[in-house]
Amino acid sequence: MSEPALPVASVVENLRQVFFVYDLTARRLQYVNQAAGPVLGLRPTHPDEDLAALLRTLHPDDHDYAAECLDKLVRGRLHEDVEVRLVRAGGATQWVCLKAAVHPQPAGPVLLSGLVEDITAGKEYSRNAERFNNKKNSTLEILSHDLAGPLNVIYGAAVEVRARTQQLPDASLQELLRIIEETCRESVNLIHDFVDTEFFDSVNVELHRERVDLVERVGITVDNYRRGQQSLNISFELRASHPAIYLSIDENKLMQVLNNLIGNALKFTPDGGRIAVELWDEPDHVRIAVADSGIGIPEALLPVLFDKFTKARRTGLRGEKATGLGMSIIKTIVELHRGRIWVESTEGHGTTFYLKLPKDFDAAGRP
Repeated sequence: MSEPALPVASVVENLRQVFFVYDLTARRLQYVNQAAGPVLGLRPTHPDEDLAALLRTLHPDDHDYAAECLDKLVRGRLHEDVEVRLVRAGGATQWVCLKAAVHPQPAGPVLLSGLVEDITAGKEYSRNAERFNNKKNSTLEILSHDLAGPLNVIYGAAVEVRARTQQLPDASLQELLRIIEETCRESVNLIHDFVDTEFFDSVNVELHRERVDLVERVGITVDNYRRGQQSLNISFELRASHPAIYLSIDENKLMQVLNNLIGNALKFTPDGGRIAVELWDEPDHVRIAVADSGIGIPEALLPVLFDKFTKARRTGLRGEKATGLGMSIIKTIVELHRGRIWVESTEGHGTTFYLKLPKDFDAAGRP
């Protein structure tokens, strides 16, 4: 015997998420369930009276985004969840996620209904994880530079000493020098293989996008390098056209791209050089540049730079090896974001990589 069905009203009232019905025609919030009180501070008995006060708590940077999403939703073009911030008493930030749909009535008002969920705890966890991940990637690049450099110096010295003592009768000295050479070479390869593996493992075809402030997130990465710039003997700069620039991206993958581009710049920038990251907020896209004052790329190598196992791969100034896969993977990640990457470089005058990422594309990745 089947169990009796629960009344829909009972199910809705016991949801932990806020369920709402909004009359788009009359511009009136008709209904919210009991969760609206603890989650949003709306009284279920008088939700429309409290709505204006709630909307005033919307984060200033999210106003235009929320209006754009509502417009898309009404026109049937919104295919993703909407995540916005509310600024609560005392300046605390509450993240909420909205899932909604429009229901045109044959003879009546157009209704908007959906769910609102408090996702603050998940956002904080995700943000801390991304901060740790970005710092880890930056630290790996810095350690790669710091550890590989001295080992390459030792390797070069051992090769020179072995060449100068080749005629000496002491075979044990030659063997000792050979061991030093091999140990240094294998250690350098191990360091770079580890860094490369971390980068390659982050690449897959699925994007986990969210709306992020690129100025804030890229700033964290550049600050990680700035803290190590004394040992790197290279200065780092960040310039942005606006205090905040929002874009829907897979943060982990795009920050890996940025770290890899900065890591490549480190390989080919002499001591005392400069690496700059720039962000431009333009009408339909965001443009990112990573520029260095290094040795540049020969003109003949530019057309094949992004090929898999490219012939453009070169050993770094401090002996860093290259697999030839890095630029190909960077291009793949940028194209997964429906973006474009290109390079401008002149030998002896530095290199600049540009990324152009569209602002408007749906959950399936379509512009």
